[in-house]
Amino acid sequence: MTAFRFTYGVILCLVLTVFAVGAAPDESLITHIPGFDGTLPSNHYAGYVAIEGNPGKKNLFYYFIVSERSPSKDPVVLWLNGGPGCSSFDGFVFEHGPFNFQAGKSNGSLPTLQLNPFSWSKVSNIIYLDSPCGVGLSYSDDLRNYVTGDLQTASDTHAFLLKWFELYPEYLSNPFYISGESYAGVYVPTLASNVVKGIKKGEKPLINFKGYLIGNGIADDEYDGNGHVPFFFGMALISSDIFEDCQATCKGKFYDPPNDRCRQNILKAYAAVTDLNRYDILEPCYRYPGSKVTSLPFGLHFGVTEKPLYTRERMFGYGSPLWLFRADHTVTSTPQSVNPFHVPCFNDDFATAWLNDEAVREAIHAAPASVAGPWEICADRVRRNYTGDTGSMIPYHKSLISEGYRALIYGGDHDSVVPYTGTQAWTRSLGYKIVDEWRSWISNEQVAGYLQGYDHNLTFLTIKGAGHLVPQYKPQESLDFYTRWLDGKPI
Repeated sequence: MTAFRFTYGVILCLVLTVFAVGAAPDESLITHIPGFDGTLPSNHYAGYVAIEGNPGKKNLFYYFIVSERSPSKDPVVLWLNGGPGCSSFDGFVFEHGPFNFQAGKSNGSLPTLQLNPFSWSKVSNIIYLDSPCGVGLSYSDDLRNYVTGDLQTASDTHAFLLKWFELYPEYLSNPFYISGESYAGVYVPTLASNVVKGIKKGEKPLINFKGYLIGNGIADDEYDGNGHVPFFFGMALISSDIFEDCQATCKGKFYDPPNDRCRQNILKAYAAVTDLNRYDILEPCYRYPGSKVTSLPFGLHFGVTEKPLYTRERMFGYGSPLWLFRADHTVTSTPQSVNPFHVPCFNDDFATAWLNDEAVREAIHAAPASVAGPWEICADRVRRNYTGDTGSMIPYHKSLISEGYRALIYGGDHDSVVPYTGTQAWTRSLGYKIVDEWRSWISNEQVAGYLQGYDHNLTFLTIKGAGHLVPQYKPQESLDFYTRWLDGKPI
């Protein structure tokens, strides 16, 4: 009888284990990918998770890729693009997703897809989430649910995660990380804070949160804003005279000019870089390269009188009219009129063509355009209704890092939108002891960038020659540092 009980118990455990491993919802499994002719190296799942809105429901769209290495052991990583209001399919299509997209064989045909040898799904289970509601393929039947902000987005994404892990309980024991770039410098720490609070409260399911990584992410208006002028000078974009005049009249307060002379000198610096691709100063502007761009970058204009010059509103475009590039490269001060929205200097054609094809939407279990609306790289319906209701992210970082969560803050060193100079300054300002002195790191037997390591598991890292979207410019190097960091190995 004892032997029978033991055998039965072992069999029951095996049955439950097998059931758990196969717990991913069958209806979310993707069986074919339009434009891709081949065998997927791992399972792909996609669909909607409905969370409570006000009123009604918010339908958040995700695309989940099972790790190609060891799904049961590899981390689960959530990826968030920024904006605010930009789709995480930006990362999927152009950065570290499973495919490389190429032009179709004929004009008007779908892009062709080939496997990406540097996909982050090589070493991790990864979730691409369109958040907040109204971004990308996420939608609501009530337009009032597109009115949101930093705090609401963090709350909604946390609610998504709790429901997602209920759908995929086999991944609850895996290490979980939150990642993103650009305005996700706000999304990531605010979401991480909510996750940690939920863990302390004992919310179920219990997420095995270990840390976060942020690329070229905003953190603090003062540090980020003060980083531009030194970046321009260090990259030989402004003269010594302009830089010295800025130093003499501003006394380091480039973000918030203390006098009119300082303000005018800083505006000279911004005027000098007006025609550059601000996302990568080495690259040409993709869209309408023959046109003369007449607006100043970063939302600045010679006629402004407000202080400070740099704020998130001016940089990222929520809450108030901005000087934005139109698709025809003229300038408008009313974001509502920009339809469709195109990121300046960025070619979003492949993603737009693919994700607005109804066969693609059906294959990935996304709602048709008649329900969810057309896919845009950045959703105007969210951008114009977004409120930045948090301040500096530095207190969030200090709290998370002090509680033992790992943090990798990385940046392409040729991005002028969120330059590494500001990021390096705020990470240093946290006051942690340096445990790994400034040094180069190697990828493919070449110097790939530089890093500085601090105690409490904080690392600041640059990627040499990369712009704002690091994996787009340096895919192999990105997979290298990503793998080493997730595996807990030296970079």
